[in-house]
Amino acid sequence: MNYYTRNPLDDAKAFVKKNSIFSRLLIINVAVFLAVNLINLILRLNMVYEPPEASPLIRWLSVPASLEALAQKPWTLITYMFTQVGFFHLFFNMLVFYVGGRIFLEYMNEKKLLSTYLLGGLAGAVLYIAFFNIFPLLRQSVNVSIALGASASVLAILIAVASYVPNYTLHLFLFGRVKLKYVAIVFIALDLINIFTVNTRNPNEINFGGHIAHVGGALWGYYSIHLMKKGHDMSRFLDYFNFKSFRNYFSKPASSPKYKTTSSPGQRPINDDEYNYKKAERQKQVDRILEKISKSGYSSLSKEEKEFLFKMSNKS
Repeated sequence: MNYYTRNPLDDAKAFVKKNSIFSRLLIINVAVFLAVNLINLILRLNMVYEPPEASPLIRWLSVPASLEALAQKPWTLITYMFTQVGFFHLFFNMLVFYVGGRIFLEYMNEKKLLSTYLLGGLAGAVLYIAFFNIFPLLRQSVNVSIALGASASVLAILIAVASYVPNYTLHLFLFGRVKLKYVAIVFIALDLINIFTVNTRNPNEINFGGHIAHVGGALWGYYSIHLMKKGHDMSRFLDYFNFKSFRNYFSKPASSPKYKTTSSPGQRPINDDEYNYKKAERQKQVDRILEKISKSGYSSLSKEEKEFLFKMSNKS
C-alpha cells in the first residue's frame, strides 16, 4: 500500500498551478473567506452591525434552520458550504479537504469529487434543518440558528475514500503510519461525542447544528460509495449542467475554436461510432481496474494499470 509522504510544499505549489476542479474548489473557499472578511471589516468599521454573528453578509450566505427563512434564501444550501469566517475553521477544513481529496483522486475522477462535495454538503444541510425542525429542544432556536462551513462536504469526501480504500496508509506527523479508516473513525467519533453532550449542555454551546451537519455529510460519503459499488453513478446529475465550463473556468481559451477528433498523427479522423467504441472500451478497462482495487487494494495494480488509471482520472 502506498504512503502519503510527498513534500507538502512542493505539492501545494503544483496544486495551485494545476487546472483542475479540485484546486478550484479549494481556491473558491479561500477566495470567499477573504472576500467575506474584507466586506465584514468594512461593515464593522462603519458600525453596520455589532456582534460578528449579526453580519448581514453571513446571514445572506449561511443556511438557516428555519424552513420559512430557507424558502426566502434557497441559494444558501450551496453558498453555506463555501463560507468560513474564522481562519482556523478555514485552515482545518482545507487541510482535511486537500489530503482527503488527493487520495480520492487516486481512485476516482474529479467529477465524482465535485458531486461528493456538493451532495455531501446538501446532505449535511438537510440533516441539520431536519433536526432543528423535529426536536422541541432545538425548535426553540430554529429562527435564529444558521450553519456555515465546508465541513460536511469535506467529511463526505474523507469518509467516501475511507470507505473505498479503508486500509490506505497515511504518514501523519507525530502519529506515524495510520490507516485511513482509523482517521475517519476519529472524525466521526468526535462529532458524536459532541452531539451526545447535549444531555448536559446547551446545544448552542457545543455547535450542535454544526456537528449534525458533519454527520450528514459523512453518512452521504459512506452511502455514495455503497451506491457506486452497485453501479449507480451519483455524479451523473452534473451532466445537466455546463460541466466543461466549470472545469475550464480561469483557463486560457483554445487557440482555435475548431475541434478535431483523430486517432493519431498521420491517420484518418475517426468517426463517432469508432470514438464511442473506444470510449466504451476505455471505460470497461477502468471498471476492471477499480474492481481489482476493491478486491486486492491499489498496490496490486501493475505499473501500466496505475498509469492508465491516472491518465483517465485527468481526462474525466
